[in-house]
Amino acid sequence: MATTTQVKVSKTDTGILDRMQNDDSAKKASELLQTDMEKHHIFFNEMGFHDHITHHILTSYALGASPAALQKAFDHNSSYQLPRRPVDEAIVQKLGSKDEFNAYAEKRDQYPNFLAFFQRQIDIRGIGPVVNEYLFASNKLADDMLVRLFGGLIHPFIHLGFGLEFHQPAIVAQGLAETAVHQANLRPFLLPAEQAAGGVGKEGQKSLVQLQQEIRFNPKLRTSVHWEDENKILDGVMTRAPSEMIEIASQFSVGPHQIEEKLAELVNAVVYFTGAAQCPPKCIKFDFFYMHCVTSAIFLRAFISQPWLSEQNKLRILEWKGRMDLLVYTSRGATEPHPEDISTYNPRLSWEEVFSRTVNHDRDDGHAAKFIRTLAYGQELCQPFERDEEKYKEAFLIRGDMWIKLANMAASSTFTPSTHHPVPEFPEPLPYSTLYNIPIIDSIQESDRMWIRNSGFPEAWEGVAERSKL
Repeated sequence: MATTTQVKVSKTDTGILDRMQNDDSAKKASELLQTDMEKHHIFFNEMGFHDHITHHILTSYALGASPAALQKAFDHNSSYQLPRRPVDEAIVQKLGSKDEFNAYAEKRDQYPNFLAFFQRQIDIRGIGPVVNEYLFASNKLADDMLVRLFGGLIHPFIHLGFGLEFHQPAIVAQGLAETAVHQANLRPFLLPAEQAAGGVGKEGQKSLVQLQQEIRFNPKLRTSVHWEDENKILDGVMTRAPSEMIEIASQFSVGPHQIEEKLAELVNAVVYFTGAAQCPPKCIKFDFFYMHCVTSAIFLRAFISQPWLSEQNKLRILEWKGRMDLLVYTSRGATEPHPEDISTYNPRLSWEEVFSRTVNHDRDDGHAAKFIRTLAYGQELCQPFERDEEKYKEAFLIRGDMWIKLANMAASSTFTPSTHHPVPEFPEPLPYSTLYNIPIIDSIQESDRMWIRNSGFPEAWEGVAERSKL
């Protein structure tokens, strides 16, 4: 039985795609996830880059990985992790006080103490009451925590989502602890956007695709980010065009009768701007930042399917996710879409072949696997809305065989046989001197990059070969 201190994966609980697994893979996944929790910090360096082992193991498991493939993924990713830090019992005891909680929040070295705190809270009260109190109570502490949930390129949201989807109290506790130690620096965006929308749950009138277009047509937003900005959200969009960003983002809303429609739209819209963010005639590559909007979208179902989450908060999490996606879209230069690069692509692999290639990837740290899994889910989720083409043709631009085409594009663009370690994440291109202790750096391997970063800028595509030259 899974508990707050014991990860136990079931062969009958393989996530939202509900694919078959076996006892051996379930046992191996459980062992590796347990080892990760007991041995590793949630960050793999002092700059706050995230440990992706949980994401990688659960996603590979959900796609049908064998015990050997799971072990290989773990071995590659564990090589550069930081060791778990000790728990300070005196601090854990203090965290029940809201003032003390706030005093220790946003400090990465406090993760072990927040983990112990949330493990004990869930043991006593259960997942629902704890998540509701610390994320959805609509008070200052919960609002700050909900803001933090979307921080760190949406990683706390992803981690908590894994815990909910796979029914693992330990991973839920990890997700809440990870949330607590992130910055609430998106508060000046997410809360004002909600206020500008007139609160939660207004009937949505505009699609995300329409709002993406409005961002591209807004000169101030389109030029709000500069290539040299260290943090393209905070130093770019939220410094040079905060009002414009809030005004457009606030127009995405979800009414009580739109939950299923908007859930599907949220997945479709991020897959559209991520998949179409190409630069012909350069080779197909996907933007590292946009990709996170896709890989996080799969967990919306895990949130809104919880019986303990009120309808108001289900609407709120959908709205915040859509607005965050629009902010991330803007922050990478609001890349002009090239949907023809998807529609004209010739796929060679079936879904099963894509899954097999993905779970045996030599370089992936979990990002490619998460991307592929979300594409498979998106095809299934969006099919009912494709049938009503007249109503949804403007909002659902990814349809039909575009899903498997995108999966093939992802498999082809990220898969390079290699004996190296997988590539860890880097939020921004950083000088090599800063990264000397990392085994292999995607951002400095110009000729062999799995992802590009900041696809709306010509500089991002420098060093990427042209298709005609291959």
